[in-house]
Amino acid sequence: MENETNELGQPVGFAVKNWQACPWPPRSNTEGSGCRLEPYDPDTHNQDLYQAFAGDSSHANWTYLPYGPFNDFKSFDSWARSACQGDDPLFHSIIDLSAGRVVGMASYLRITPEVGVIEVGHIHFSPLLQRTTLATEAMFLMMKRVFDELGYRRYEWKCDALNAPSCKAAKRLGFSYEGIFRQATMYKNRNRDTAWYAIIDEDWPRIKKAFEQWLDISNYDEQGMQRKSLDDFMNG
Repeated sequence: MENETNELGQPVGFAVKNWQACPWPPRSNTEGSGCRLEPYDPDTHNQDLYQAFAGDSSHANWTYLPYGPFNDFKSFDSWARSACQGDDPLFHSIIDLSAGRVVGMASYLRITPEVGVIEVGHIHFSPLLQRTTLATEAMFLMMKRVFDELGYRRYEWKCDALNAPSCKAAKRLGFSYEGIFRQATMYKNRNRDTAWYAIIDEDWPRIKKAFEQWLDISNYDEQGMQRKSLDDFMNG
């Protein structure tokens, strides 16, 4: 896309023709081959979530989240019921289809349909989900809904700039690094510099193809090991 100029010859942004506001993300399931994302429901999901998160005995997974850890189910249940049932953030629980249980959470947030911008965040993968194909598929399903189903122009990922695993994950999943917002916020009585990443609609066809190739059954051997990495397909 090339920027246009106005009547004074000044450069301005390219025209977005026939634009209409995007739909709000629906409260409905989206399912892949290994996992399903369901809109968060405390009565159905909280017990599994608490047990899955309890597998992280070091509480390391809570380090870069603005809440937690929780010492018992009652405190987790109370927090989740108060914080995770709104429309923005719009929380989803990640279901392992083979095990039939909840293994993590993620949400859409800072949802701005009028300009087609939406963020993914509050990502919390339990040890049961970390470094699995399901974790990657869950992120792909959320992207696919944003771009293919709802027609958003920009999908954002933001994290603490010191959160090396999250920064690495964003790049692996196809997000482009856009910079650091210094002293962007505070949480748990400490400063947070925020690293920004994004995928835009122009990037999506290439990224979608890479995910589809990586997730295809032909990319896995008899032991379920990948033949080519997602990076190979992203950069191929």
